Amino acid sequence: MLKVKNLQKNYSAFHLNCSLEVREGMITGLIGANGAGKTTLFKSILGLISIEGGEVSVLGTDSAGLGRAEKEQLGVVLTESGFSGYLTVKKIVPILASLYSRFDRSEFLSQCRHFQLPMDKMIKDFSTGMRAKLNVLIAMSHDAKLLILDEPTSGLDVLAREELLDMMRNYMEEPGRAILISSHISSDLEGLCDNLYMIHEGKIVFHEDTDVLLDEYGVLKLTKEQYDGMDKEHLLYRREESFGVACLTDRKQFFLDNYPQLVVEKGKIDDLLLMVEKGVRV
Repeated sequence: MLKVKNLQKNYSAFHLNCSLEVREGMITGLIGANGAGKTTLFKSILGLISIEGGEVSVLGTDSAGLGRAEKEQLGVVLTESGFSGYLTVKKIVPILASLYSRFDRSEFLSQCRHFQLPMDKMIKDFSTGMRAKLNVLIAMSHDAKLLILDEPTSGLDVLAREELLDMMRNYMEEPGRAILISSHISSDLEGLCDNLYMIHEGKIVFHEDTDVLLDEYGVLKLTKEQYDGMDKEHLLYRREESFGVACLTDRKQFFLDNYPQLVVEKGKIDDLLLMVEKGVRV
């Protein structure tokens, strides 16, 4: 569905060089700190900014050669983008109909009613949650095969986020679809995504199936003496803590079996982010 190989974008103080793949039938998450390059990567994939090198293939077509038919198969949500706040849902319906040949007017209006989005209220007067739901509904309104969603749940409360996540799960029930999504909310991605990429300072530094991360990764809580005296072959990152040293491993069971006296916690996305951002490789 989407292949990115050595995509490069240069700014004066930032260099993006990334490779990733989004496969059919999969929801792929992109994680990373603010400024890591997530939005730059999304905009580069979509051709909204020029790139200096690399290859991007979208739905089997080089991104530079995407025509209208191919672009209609993309559903996009970018931060700080969308329709004018002075429009209403009723007024954007004919715009969507003119933009997308497969726009499903009746289904779109049905979903708007289901999520209690007012037809005649200006979008600028919508709550944050209402705007987020509208943006995702628009992305899904024309039978898109690939959704590219940049922080679609940002700023939402728990209930609103869960509604959006359910919308994405329902969207994926149709075959031949895929999603690439970024989010700062790790719990959303842990329960949604099939696999995860992490971007750090413009480079992909981690890629793993979500189930493997949650089942096989772990965090060891060690004293300095324990750390100095142990086999470090299966340690990935370490971080100094007040109690001693925290270490990330991708072989949690190895340490549970061979070091029963150690504290071994289940690995999570937040642990990975902290280790990469604040720790060092072992």
